[in-house]
Amino acid sequence: MDFMTDHDVQKYKEDGYVVLDGLLTSQECDELRQRMAEIVDRMDVPEHCRTAFSTYHDEQLKTQGNADYFITSGDKIRFFFEKGVFGDKGEFVVPKQQSLNKVGHALHAYEPLYKNITHSPKVQGIAKKLGLVNPVILQSMYIFKQPGIGGEVTPHQDATFLYTEPLGRVMGLWIALEDATVNNGCLWFIPGSQNSGISRRMVRTLKGTFPLTDFIGRERTYDEEKFVAAPVKKGGAVLIHGEVVHRSAENTSEDSRHVYTFHIMEALDTRWSPDNW
Repeated sequence: MDFMTDHDVQKYKEDGYVVLDGLLTSQECDELRQRMAEIVDRMDVPEHCRTAFSTYHDEQLKTQGNADYFITSGDKIRFFFEKGVFGDKGEFVVPKQQSLNKVGHALHAYEPLYKNITHSPKVQGIAKKLGLVNPVILQSMYIFKQPGIGGEVTPHQDATFLYTEPLGRVMGLWIALEDATVNNGCLWFIPGSQNSGISRRMVRTLKGTFPLTDFIGRERTYDEEKFVAAPVKKGGAVLIHGEVVHRSAENTSEDSRHVYTFHIMEALDTRWSPDNW
């Protein structure tokens, strides 16, 4: 029996996303979380890499795109922090395990547990169900959404950062390693918004110039009333179309919202933009 049903495929095509229950077992979720705790315990972050992560336009360019640490992280495992977790001297002012926004972007390449999940029979079944011929993994991330300080992710489209020609070749798989609720920062979507194209792209600037990345196009404004919450139980996942508009709120609760997520591209007859970060 296919893990992804025909009804799931139809909803994905119509809405631009679909929630899939039971992708991982509770034990698999716990093992991924435990492994990440070990990685974080051992991390030794250079002073110049203690860069806060933000999704606001100007701060994103300053703290993310401008930093060589980020721009060269596509084939590495690197650490990105929440705001306000370092003191004036660069020391942690919160427990190390509660300081991170995410770890990325090549967990699928170097960490066996994450690699096994990324290439599991269920994930392969999803790709097959969607008719993918030559799927490749573009990047992977572990997102923490820390209790009390987990930052907002403003409305965006993944294809802004992962641009292809033609569009429609990229999708994300967002796996909840613990319950993702309205209270702790689950995803929200505008159903059907994947049909409206993208309004801007983040691109590399000319070599030797700063910032290292910039946005072309303009950022759209969205009607908040059009967003629909997509809570997910532990072990469930959300399949996300590359052009669907989605966001998540700050986590003001006492519960974390750990997630493992990665992006898949259909490589057949697809051009990956050399301007992508």
